[in-house]
Amino acid sequence: MRAETCGLLSLLLLVGCDQPESPGNGFAGLGQQANTFAQVTRNQPLVFPRDHGPHNGFRIEWWYITANLQDAQGRAWGAQWTLFRSALRSGAETAGWDSPNLWLGHAALTGPGGHQSSETAARGGVGQAGVEAQPFRAWINDWSLQGDDGIEHLQMSAGGQGFAYRLNLRSGGPLVLHGDQGYSEKSGQGQASYYYSQPFYRVSGEVERDGQRVAVTGNAWLDREWSSQPLAAGQSGWDWFSLHLDSGAKVMLFRVREAKGRGYYAGTWVDAAGKSQALKGEQIELQPLAWTPQENGKQLPTRWRVQVPLHELDVQLDAVEPKAWMNTRFPYWEGPVHISGSVAGTGYLEMTGY
Repeated sequence: MRAETCGLLSLLLLVGCDQPESPGNGFAGLGQQANTFAQVTRNQPLVFPRDHGPHNGFRIEWWYITANLQDAQGRAWGAQWTLFRSALRSGAETAGWDSPNLWLGHAALTGPGGHQSSETAARGGVGQAGVEAQPFRAWINDWSLQGDDGIEHLQMSAGGQGFAYRLNLRSGGPLVLHGDQGYSEKSGQGQASYYYSQPFYRVSGEVERDGQRVAVTGNAWLDREWSSQPLAAGQSGWDWFSLHLDSGAKVMLFRVREAKGRGYYAGTWVDAAGKSQALKGEQIELQPLAWTPQENGKQLPTRWRVQVPLHELDVQLDAVEPKAWMNTRFPYWEGPVHISGSVAGTGYLEMTGY
């Protein structure tokens, strides 16, 4: 079987790959060579609304929303909505079962009572899942993320066993292009993605747990990213942070872990007015402080110290629910965090490859 058919979602959707993932391919095979797919290059302007839609020719992309929420009692909640597109081969979408695209959805609800998650899968070309750029619509089975026109105002819904949410998102600031005008490096060896965010959503709606509905409000963050090989061989996974600071600033930080050395660090600082500044690795310090055992039997860091001295940021992040394990085909940790220290706030933490 050809190597490209054993990528991220081919295994998730059980299409027949019979070879185990190689550790050298990184988390979920994202370090696997992808020479037959489109490549990420510098100086390719992002164009909207076109780039809200799918990018056939690239191997992997996602539409990813995390929401930090609060109910009338002041209790913290978190909601995650994710749609992945993975291509078995390069080429345009086609109608019918010969479509090259596989789709996967992840949804989660975190809050009083713990963390719950769900996973759903579908094929492209037969109407089970897809994305349309304008009017914007992303869906997989009965989960949906839909806009009135673009992505400025979205309705988001999903659910699983024992939980659901229905949320309205309205943006209050500009899109943010990460890295070099959307070209986001992930290694010192040329691996990269196209990456932008909308971190300025205000949220209202309701969450549901075990049949009990709760009204919530808060903030949300949309991440859009596409690539064909975002990791280098030897990069095992990443720690990713999205922070809503009470000052009005927004911060995205990540480190891609490597077998030896510090790893690859990068980020973006966004002020309250929406002006963004790329952060280099030497401007960022991420220090794990406390670990929590997870379902996979491993200890994961659920308390962190985060520093960006250039902006006088020195904060501690504590997981709202330390056991926010996503027990999906390629499992990872994802959940909301409280921020305290030089400034307060809320945010989300994602950890893969542990």
